[in-house]
Amino acid sequence: MPCLALYTTKPPTKQIAFKSIFIISENLRTSQNNIFICCHQLVMLGVNLIHKFLNLVAPPFTFFSLCLFLPPFYLFKSFLSVLSSIFSENVNGKVVLITGASSGIGEHLAYEYAKRGARLVLVGRREDSLREVVDRASDRGSPDVLMVRADVSKVEDCKRIVDETINHFGRLDHLVNNAGITSLGRLEEATDITNFRAIMDTNFWGSVYTTRFAIPHLRCSKGKIVVLSSAASWLPIPRQSIYNASKAALLSMYETLRIEFGPNIQITIVTPGYIESELTQGKFLMSDDGEMIVDQDLRDAQVSATPVGSVEGCAKAIVNSVCRGDRYLTEPEWFGVTYIWKVFCPELLEWGYRLMYVTRPGSSAKEAPSKKILDYTGAENVLYPETLHSPEVKTD
Repeated sequence: MPCLALYTTKPPTKQIAFKSIFIISENLRTSQNNIFICCHQLVMLGVNLIHKFLNLVAPPFTFFSLCLFLPPFYLFKSFLSVLSSIFSENVNGKVVLITGASSGIGEHLAYEYAKRGARLVLVGRREDSLREVVDRASDRGSPDVLMVRADVSKVEDCKRIVDETINHFGRLDHLVNNAGITSLGRLEEATDITNFRAIMDTNFWGSVYTTRFAIPHLRCSKGKIVVLSSAASWLPIPRQSIYNASKAALLSMYETLRIEFGPNIQITIVTPGYIESELTQGKFLMSDDGEMIVDQDLRDAQVSATPVGSVEGCAKAIVNSVCRGDRYLTEPEWFGVTYIWKVFCPELLEWGYRLMYVTRPGSSAKEAPSKKILDYTGAENVLYPETLHSPEVKTD
């Protein structure tokens, strides 16, 4: 009977069928995965070959292309420069908004625009100092000067600046993003890293906020933006890491905006070297306590035996450059060679900074060779303008 039962029981055909289908589908899925992996590997192999080809071809192609392209290109640029100098913009009666106008480069930009008959909107945090600049700008030829006390690190203040400008003048032609502060201190010595926020908030975001609210009005007037970056955007100056980063961010930001805006809004990026101002007078935001101080010994360690340019000459060069429609301006002009050193000999530049500026951990920056050279030679009496010999800065 057991044997009979074995032959009479029906085999589980459905289970066998489902199992077969499952095995077949798994095999298909595995095959598809293998095919996908093979295709992906082939694609990656092709991409790697393209990169290897470009690694070999791109450098010599670029070199020979530049050899052929640069001479006629710079000849054409020289021709355009001559034309733009002849047909320079007349700013008489135009509306110019300047942030950070209570001292330094911003103050003298106000005077330079005033001489040319521009109507001004002067922005700053220190009311008494700003009022003095407003009065002097009026005396020097500006037909109408609007004073706005504001802090550009606050987005609501930046919106109010632009709104008051439009309410008063009805238009905006030039926006000069000049407001800035500098910090001093090694990152590892900062007791509260958040103290550095003020640098980015003022130097970077202050410019970006104001620009954002001014864009519609600048488009209407086909106006211009002037942004004060710095040679520190490419120079790795020790003890100024956050300041350097803020200026590099400005440079990259406004180069990108230049593409986005196209010909509707022209942008001039200014990269000053050491210029007569409160910054070169020794006014710094200290990284350890977040307080603004004036310390000329620390200033001497930072600036050392580098010639400091005149702020009047710098302001005049900036306004001339903006009226010509220049894309970039470095002032003093010779400071531009530092960029060449940065590109072609970065190791040598870094070695020089480390040798001259960096002291042992825990020791004062005033012990740096850069400070001792200035003390031994007395070079500051020749290389620094008279205004930098006094520690007094504008206060309210």
